[in-house]
Amino acid sequence: MANDAELTPARSQERAQLQVATTSFLSLFSIVGIALYGLPFFYDFMVRDFGWSRAQVTSGNALSKLVVGPLLGFAAGWIVDRFGPRRLMIAGILMAGTALIGLGSIHTLAGFYLFYLFNAVGYLCGGPLPNQVLLSRWFTKARGRAMGFAYLGIGLGGALVPLVAVRLVQAFGWHDALRILGVAIVVIALPFALFVREAPPTSAAPTTAKSPDAKVPIRDVVRQPAFYLLMFGSMCSIAAVGGANQHLKLYLSLDHSYSQQAAAEIASLTLAASLVGRLLMGWLADRWPKKRVMLLIYLLVAASLPIPLLATTKGAIMLYAVVFGIGLGGEYMVIPLMAAELFGVRVLGRAMGLILAGDGVAEALAPVAVGRLHDVSGNYVTGFSLLIGFAIAGAIAIALLPSRGSRTPNLAMVPERA
Repeated sequence: MANDAELTPARSQERAQLQVATTSFLSLFSIVGIALYGLPFFYDFMVRDFGWSRAQVTSGNALSKLVVGPLLGFAAGWIVDRFGPRRLMIAGILMAGTALIGLGSIHTLAGFYLFYLFNAVGYLCGGPLPNQVLLSRWFTKARGRAMGFAYLGIGLGGALVPLVAVRLVQAFGWHDALRILGVAIVVIALPFALFVREAPPTSAAPTTAKSPDAKVPIRDVVRQPAFYLLMFGSMCSIAAVGGANQHLKLYLSLDHSYSQQAAAEIASLTLAASLVGRLLMGWLADRWPKKRVMLLIYLLVAASLPIPLLATTKGAIMLYAVVFGIGLGGEYMVIPLMAAELFGVRVLGRAMGLILAGDGVAEALAPVAVGRLHDVSGNYVTGFSLLIGFAIAGAIAIALLPSRGSRTPNLAMVPERA
């Protein structure tokens, strides 16, 4: 029987891993669940109150992502690899909270774009990128499950925010509702981020010093065709997911006269289904090849998008919400798992910084393109057909990825941990 001295390090490791998973859960709950998935709930209010077009209300996300992703994506990944994810997470949480408070105070497109820029920086600094690296450093054997648990925060936050927002709007108006959600982001996510440990003692460098991971050259990754297949595939699928998700409330509220409560329930169902998707895909990722799991996710997204084009009954929309939501649940989570398997965790921050920059461009342009097509045609047929094409193209790219065994030897992952 092991003595207490032998059990103490293991128990300490488990407590630290729990703290890490909780920190990532709350950060993703706030920055992605509330800020990213919550903002489209308010688009129809802006269309009605300010007279903006659908292309305009989706262009805030587009312009901010097009500026932030290409300019700062790789820099953020470099900072994470060099100094650790904690500082970046703290900055991101504060920026995301400020963004929603600011968006609740604007009356002009200039102010709208300014605070959407804050939101994009907050997402880059405190969203998937630092959390993916943090979780990958602390978990190896159970990485899929840990990532799945943390990414439940996105689904739970996204599922709750429409239901909370509709009640806040009824009580205080949509401006104050946004301000309250902005404050909630900081209150929920910041305390844990302030004290999280960035890596296990055996592999962590002091946060004030350069990490040895920074010495692994990124050129060994970007020379591989697999890197570009993964980036292209993820960009296509993110475009499909982002384009559909940004227009869901507009589609329901303005095109089909759903009440605010009914639209909130459909949006909540979508994100509730994503909870199932995150758990299921995280479980599968620990048992199946990551490529197979990724392909399944992308095919689910592609299969869901024709549903609202073929039928507009509430039952059909609920079916769409469930199928799309399950695919959405695994979408963002599986990309870093695939990247870690192909390239290793030592360059994961920089590799994901580049991939997320590309994803940000795709996520930015697709909703605007769909909005523009709707403004011209008066319906979503052409726009959603474009999204279906993106989803299929992404699945083809992932199908062409190499197996795990082809990973470059000098990018090997750190030794296995729980």
